[in-house]
Amino acid sequence: MKIALLFSGQGMQHAEMLPWITPAHPLLLQMQEQLHVPDWRAAMCDANWASTNANAQVVLTACALAVWQELQEHIPALQAPAQTLVAVAGYSIGELAAASVAGVLSASDTVKLAGLRAALMDQAGAGQDSGMLAISGVSIRTIEQWCEAQGAALAIRNGPDSAVCAGPRSKLAALEKFAQEQGARCTPLAVNIASHTHWMSSAAQAFQEHLEQSKLSTPRLPWPTNAGVWVHNAATAAQALSAQMMLTMQWDSCMEQIEERQPNLVLEIGPGRSLATMWNQRYPEIPARSVDEFQTLDGLQRWLSRWAG
Repeated sequence: MKIALLFSGQGMQHAEMLPWITPAHPLLLQMQEQLHVPDWRAAMCDANWASTNANAQVVLTACALAVWQELQEHIPALQAPAQTLVAVAGYSIGELAAASVAGVLSASDTVKLAGLRAALMDQAGAGQDSGMLAISGVSIRTIEQWCEAQGAALAIRNGPDSAVCAGPRSKLAALEKFAQEQGARCTPLAVNIASHTHWMSSAAQAFQEHLEQSKLSTPRLPWPTNAGVWVHNAATAAQALSAQMMLTMQWDSCMEQIEERQPNLVLEIGPGRSLATMWNQRYPEIPARSVDEFQTLDGLQRWLSRWAG
């Protein structure tokens, strides 16, 4: 069995996600202590708390890595990642978890870095009324031209006719109105900063400086990066994790690189199933599911075992 892992980004987190995670998992306890909450699920019931950058990025990272560790513990085929995983990739904040699974840094350090990443991004966006807008139904080149004309920036390339734009809300409002008039589909995202654009350059620089002083390792697994950086040592790992904060995210390229490795299946780790849906739309011959679709670990095990067999 050859598996590719995709780690979810922000936006789909909710209090009931991933119901089968062990509540007392060490990474979840670390996350609660880091965020100063006694019960992260109870805290997530507050929509404002759950959508706050500083909380969401830490919760998502801790949950993703806790899920991966539980899967390894209960599913024999995953206990030797170098033999089973053909690639790992993460969407935005999910790239931290992907780097950890690839062997670049420890799970505990990764959860701490998620908090630092969020804090630096919030500092970079302080005083700015910014946001993000998903646009689909027209070519990626057209979306990019619209961004340039309206004073926004192309933040994420999802596919040939799908992208996310970011920038000042006034610019995004004008962009949304224009795009809808042209027949495009638009969805404002619940994000209050212009992620993956030049507005995050100060955060990216500070994050890279911190990473360069951290104990990073050379990845042991193929890791297509959001920024298109080829990672072959600790220095380039630090570059990849920081550059994606201020450069257009190339998720379409990440998917292409994974498909080239011909996994038997793709597993999204995190809340929702956005990445699995994108994958199935583009590569229907290679099945993808999200761990959040399963109410029990047994159900997930049964689905994986069918492909293992």
